[in-house]
Amino acid sequence: MQDEMNYYRITRHEWKRFYRNGMTPLSQADLDQAKSLNDRISLADVKEIYLPLRHLIHVYYNQYQSQQQDRADFLRLHSHKAPFIVGIAGSVAVGKSTSARLLEILLTRAYPTKKIQNITTDGFLYSNAELKRRGLLARKGFPESYDMNHLINFMNEVKNNLGPVKAPKYSHQIYDLLPHEYDLIDSPDILIVEGINVLQLPSNQQLYVSDFFDFSIYVDADPILIEKWYLDRFKLLLDTAFTDPTNYYYPYAIGDRQAAMAMAKRVWQTNDLPNLRDYILPTRNRADVILHKTTKHRINEIYLRKF
Repeated sequence: MQDEMNYYRITRHEWKRFYRNGMTPLSQADLDQAKSLNDRISLADVKEIYLPLRHLIHVYYNQYQSQQQDRADFLRLHSHKAPFIVGIAGSVAVGKSTSARLLEILLTRAYPTKKIQNITTDGFLYSNAELKRRGLLARKGFPESYDMNHLINFMNEVKNNLGPVKAPKYSHQIYDLLPHEYDLIDSPDILIVEGINVLQLPSNQQLYVSDFFDFSIYVDADPILIEKWYLDRFKLLLDTAFTDPTNYYYPYAIGDRQAAMAMAKRVWQTNDLPNLRDYILPTRNRADVILHKTTKHRINEIYLRKF
């Protein structure tokens, strides 16, 4: 971990002391709802990691609301509702989606009168047909494979509270966008935006996705561990795909398992690892909070930005 001087490095044991009583405990069913395929999370993780993190977001959210009101008072305007946006970044297979869904549950419990929504930027990938047309299918997941103009316009409309905004939906089952299917983001109080690219700074953009964030999280782990989680997840995908011919993984599931695993390892080494090294990992030190994982997805350290 570089640039530690800009962060408070906090061990799990120290971090859990920041937990504030008062939250209704989550159930195992809640965790099952939040957990992504092959991810691991426990009730201890909720209490020791995510409840203190939820409280920290509460601090930032209160400051944000006060700042919005102070600005409106200064301009002698009615306060304009603008959602508080939380960004969650990190590698594929590192557990970003689990963190996003869990925070959505916790924030919904903490703010029962507020509207909390959660999206992933996967829906802003170009379709496979468009990627083929552009010669980018082998670069899927890299910065150039996203329709950044669409994503920036989406973020701008949401932040300005311009009414219901459609977020395209992506299916990992078919490995492509779902035609004519959308998540409707309708004036949320808090929006969680999760994706590998949310902290990146494309050189040709005047605005960046992160410009719209009020709090950001990076989920971190050693690339060797992430590769293991990536391959373990691929095995599980094969185990669940062999009965569904429409599933993207079906041909691999019914074929030679050793060859399929060799293909997955090759994809990691030639696509996902270079993308992590060159484009995702360099964004880590732009986050307000870094959650560092060790084996079995256990978070052992938290880094909190000083300024």
